[in-house]
Amino acid sequence: MDITLVFALLTFAFVASVTPGPNNLMLLASGANFGLRRTLPHMLGISFGHSFMVFIVGLGLAQAFETIPVLKQVLVVVSITYMLWLAWKIAHAAAPKEGKAGGKPFTFLQAAAFQWVNPKAWIMAVGAQTNYAQGDGWSAALFVGAAFLMVNFPAITLWAWLGTEIRRLLTNQRRLTIFNWTMATLLVASLLPILFH
Repeated sequence: MDITLVFALLTFAFVASVTPGPNNLMLLASGANFGLRRTLPHMLGISFGHSFMVFIVGLGLAQAFETIPVLKQVLVVVSITYMLWLAWKIAHAAAPKEGKAGGKPFTFLQAAAFQWVNPKAWIMAVGAQTNYAQGDGWSAALFVGAAFLMVNFPAITLWAWLGTEIRRLLTNQRRLTIFNWTMATLLVASLLPILFH
């Protein structure tokens, strides 16, 4: 394996993982609302779920969208609907101290499953396998997926940590409400490239 290609793949994976997108905006909100420890399953679900998705895409799942174009349209509709529902949940989240009304952070499985309706996750997976996989077969797909697993967790941890730091500013319900509505608005805004693509 060419060391230059490995470095390029790791750089791509880190930059794609650390830049704003649905996962990171949700981690920022979760860190602010629930703290880092309670957000940890969410973070692990993203890292392992997305790496598994990258691997599966490398095995040929992306070709299914070329063969059956309606699958892509269905994915877009499901993604937009689910993300709008998530934005609504974030906007209406109450303070954690209010008990059950405060909501719950994503579980590992919820975060892993979310990758399959996350448009940015699909773009990252297809882009990585298209540009960095050397050869065909499971080993090439696994290598690219493993690269994401190595760098994704440290990248997304920054967002959850930033949320915990922001939490110190959210000392009253009004500030928390403004923050949650801002996160919800940004999550909806992250859908705009899909809507106008």
